[in-house]
Amino acid sequence: MIRDIRAHSGPMKRSGMHLQRSRIRRRVFFFVLWLAIAAAGIFGVFLFFVLQDLPDPTRLTEQNVSQSTKIYDRTGTVVLYDVHGDERRTVVPFDRFPERLRQATVAIEDADFYNHRGLDFRGILRALYVDLVSGNIRQGGSTITQQLVTNSLLTRGRSLREKVLRKIREIVLAIIIDSRLSKDEILALYLNQIPYGSQAYGAEAAAETYFGKSVENLTLPESALLAGIPRAPSYYSPYGPHLDELLQRKDLVLDRMAKLGYITPEEAAKTQKEPLALKRLKQNILAPGFVFYIRDYLRQTYGEEYVERGGLKVITTLDWKLQQTAEEVVRNGVERNSKLIQAENAALVAMDPKTGEVLAMVGSKNYFADPVPASCAPGVNCRFDPQVNVTLRRRQPGSAFKPFVYATALAKGYTPDTILFDVPTEFNSSCNPDGTAPAGVDPRSCYSPGNYDEKFRGPVTVRSALAQSLNVPSVELLYLAGVDDSIQTAGRLGITSIKPDPSRYGLALVLGGAEVTLLDMVHAYGAFAREGVQAPKTSVLRVEDADGNVLEEKKEVSGQVLDPEIARTINGILSDNDARQPVFAPRSSLYFPDRAVAAKTGTTQDYRDAWTIGYTPSLVAGVWVGNNDNSPIQQKGSGVLAAAPIWRAFMDAALEHTPPEQFTRPLPIEADKPILKGLWEGGRAVEIDRVSGKLATPETPDEFRQMIAAGEPHTILYWINRNNPRGPVPENPGDDPQFRNWETALQKWLETHPVGPQPVIPTEYDTIHTEANRPKLFVSAPAPGDVVQDGKVLVVRLSFESVFRAKEIDFIWNDEIKRTVLFPQSPLEISLPVSNGAAGDAVLKVRAADEFGNKSETAIPIVVTP
Repeated sequence: MIRDIRAHSGPMKRSGMHLQRSRIRRRVFFFVLWLAIAAAGIFGVFLFFVLQDLPDPTRLTEQNVSQSTKIYDRTGTVVLYDVHGDERRTVVPFDRFPERLRQATVAIEDADFYNHRGLDFRGILRALYVDLVSGNIRQGGSTITQQLVTNSLLTRGRSLREKVLRKIREIVLAIIIDSRLSKDEILALYLNQIPYGSQAYGAEAAAETYFGKSVENLTLPESALLAGIPRAPSYYSPYGPHLDELLQRKDLVLDRMAKLGYITPEEAAKTQKEPLALKRLKQNILAPGFVFYIRDYLRQTYGEEYVERGGLKVITTLDWKLQQTAEEVVRNGVERNSKLIQAENAALVAMDPKTGEVLAMVGSKNYFADPVPASCAPGVNCRFDPQVNVTLRRRQPGSAFKPFVYATALAKGYTPDTILFDVPTEFNSSCNPDGTAPAGVDPRSCYSPGNYDEKFRGPVTVRSALAQSLNVPSVELLYLAGVDDSIQTAGRLGITSIKPDPSRYGLALVLGGAEVTLLDMVHAYGAFAREGVQAPKTSVLRVEDADGNVLEEKKEVSGQVLDPEIARTINGILSDNDARQPVFAPRSSLYFPDRAVAAKTGTTQDYRDAWTIGYTPSLVAGVWVGNNDNSPIQQKGSGVLAAAPIWRAFMDAALEHTPPEQFTRPLPIEADKPILKGLWEGGRAVEIDRVSGKLATPETPDEFRQMIAAGEPHTILYWINRNNPRGPVPENPGDDPQFRNWETALQKWLETHPVGPQPVIPTEYDTIHTEANRPKLFVSAPAPGDVVQDGKVLVVRLSFESVFRAKEIDFIWNDEIKRTVLFPQSPLEISLPVSNGAAGDAVLKVRAADEFGNKSETAIPIVVTP
């Protein structure tokens, strides 16, 4: 029985399991079915929203009118540039497009154009990723058909949803168009409609704009250059600041053509070396260098397409009146320099240091002029290239870089009175002190700079060294301040093109051995003008879209980038006309008789660049003069002789109707070492009382103190540790690698410039300025707490005793000196009018001083009634 049950239980169990599996399969089937129905429904709804209002592909031949972006000056009334102001389009049949242009376009934009059905799936995924990450629609992965759809049929989306829908519609339309039109028809539409920048739409208009010829006459290099533009028409504009990048892209087009077999590699290499003759831009553009600088910013911020088609209204920081002045003074200055010193170009930038706003920018003497020589081709170094904005190009600044080094030294504890030595010095410690190279050392590595006038002045203060732009003491100070630290100071002030790397720059950094832009230098000097406070550099006040929505608006943001006392000290030095002499003439272009203006010049090695940068508390401007191809200027000291007159002419005009401003005077800097206080003749120093000639005491007034020193003179490294100038005197100065050469140079100079007689150091302390010798005051009236009516007269009666002759007695009411009696006699009575302005407490102080500066003071509280 049991055996029978067991025998039947196997088939029964298998039957139940089969039934259970069937039920699971049915459930899975219905779940998948409902999921498919739901997905189909969702996809259908999605397609409805995607395809609704889908543009008619037959409209491809219609002109798609974009909304024009306009760039204005700071008032919003002067149109500097209208992106579509002079839009040019010329439609030509397909057979007029040269084969090389068609091949170049396909090679760089869509190599598989003649094989795919309108889509490049890998490109679509790449483009979607870029759109989602960057927030901007880009055409980097789109086919030629997709680009045609985008430019001719679709409008720009702003939100993420709109961007995604637009990309899907682009794909759908590309498939439809590819099924209806032949590849040559699509390419013809593309070449007739795609934007090539500079208001040129289509290859025919572009050929006329850039080369002055019909499209059918384009050469291979010209075709390659045009084919490279549509990817980013603003960025790759031949008239913008990225011409070098466009020429590189032209070479890339040729390489792609060779890879696809359109031309041979040898033909590509040969064509890449052929010069191009671009037609000079003739457009209605005001302040063109500034305009293209703004366009580049807009392209980076909002994307290529939005700038070209978005109808933006851009209010810039440009002051049109100052811009016109800047263009005029640059043009006149270059005309003079070209005749006298063979300097064919100049650039100017002006900014408001309080806001960081660019007020004027002139990138060359005349953006629309012919190059020098006239046959100079794009991409070839010309002495004058009109459409290169030099304010954005890196050039060596010469001595204009020195203030950053001096500011670094001041921050480390050096003072304006610190003594440096302007004597012939070898600064490569591996070389001999006389500048020769020992065995195993490359003679070219030895470094013995001189001054531009080939003179040496011996001991000089930091103030004189900077004001007179002396090179040898400046190199000394860079070593003391540190190359890396000086670069970091410049970086905090906005000089971002120089990275800490002592092996690359070395001690030549202080003489302008690194490369910077004029725009960055002017911005950095603005931090000095504003006492160490700096606002970010800005050129745009507001950007609105076509509907008037504000996309961007300038916000007032500033930060402290330099200690205010250091900035004030630099301002004081650079505006000190007396300290500039005798290197600069008393009435040079840097001198303003009726206002405080700080200025610094710079000239690079072999006189290739000339700079002048100067400022008031409210305006900073910089000028560069030179040749684009880096050929030398025929003028020593060209910073002050070539650049300064242009700078001065601009400053005179810009400041003409503004009130004079003064720089805040820095506080006195205390230092305990003689060499930091302007004494170098010896190592031992004391303060004496100038009246008695004896050692000063705490009672000695500041105006009667004098420091004297005596002993053997030594270089600064004998007395200080360069990393801690206020610290202890080094026990072994020779441990510093520069000490041997510096000390040898000083001692050699002393052989022909001996130190005069040494002063005698006194041993007794002064007995004139003592507490016992202070005048004694006895005020009998008024008494403390006396009451006086406001507007009445207060009678003061006093007597005094003085060891030495009394010089003066001051009567001070609420910290304001009301009356001074010179050489008074005791007893004394005077009448003081009471003008408190309101009832309340007041203080009368009486202060007496003798002929040697001994002083005493007494204070009497007074009650004033109405």
